[in-house]
Amino acid sequence: MTFDFYLSNRKHYLSCFLPVVVAAVSLMTSIPALAMTASQPTVGFDIAWDNDYITEGRNNLEKGGIIWGVASVEQDDLVAFAVVGRADQVHYIEWNVGVEYTLHLHDEVDATIGYQRLEFYGDERESDNEFFSSLTYTGFSWVVPAINYTFATEAAGYFVALSLHSPWEINNQLTLTPYIVQGFDFQYSSEQHNGANHFQFGLEAEHQFNDSMAVSAHISHSIAQEDIKQQARAEDIQGSLDQTYAGLHFKLIF
Repeated sequence: MTFDFYLSNRKHYLSCFLPVVVAAVSLMTSIPALAMTASQPTVGFDIAWDNDYITEGRNNLEKGGIIWGVASVEQDDLVAFAVVGRADQVHYIEWNVGVEYTLHLHDEVDATIGYQRLEFYGDERESDNEFFSSLTYTGFSWVVPAINYTFATEAAGYFVALSLHSPWEINNQLTLTPYIVQGFDFQYSSEQHNGANHFQFGLEAEHQFNDSMAVSAHISHSIAQEDIKQQARAEDIQGSLDQTYAGLHFKLIF
């Protein structure tokens, strides 16, 4: 996600997803195991904007970008989140609500598991359920390898992404992170081909103002591979299938 937000719409978006966050807080505080912990929950708010809505190497909108509002509540290793996205030039709204739990398998190995419900409001209303997981190794100081897995019930398929991120701390506030991602599609985005989907690389930059506030930006380029190419042939899509996009992201933590 990337960020910029229109001030006139900010209250509208926050009012949409804040009730979900309040419900998540109520649920978490009702669980005895969480209520007994000594740590306090952390609340986060994010606002983001991308000039194109690119996922799995594909542009999801006919034109324009998308604005995101995110609210999350974290208690120890459990996170509940609500996300609302709205296209800035076409009629499209997306809701994601879910939970994620982190497993510390080793001092240098973390795994996550999670679930989210997705609701899409465009020309037609659609929905989906996704179960996701990741495995990250932090034993290297200069590169962070990770594997991400997502299964969608509606498509009855899954998507795997292998990534390498290399964070470079320029100073105490600024970090630059070049990255590469290789994606594999197994009936998640298209049904006719299983295998290499896209290769993506880019650069992320984050400026940390303090422990509670940060702003980041990214520029990314996605190269279409066979899964996207065969889908384009089937749908008679002409022209370049590669995607270049960028965005901004503002984050607050309490």
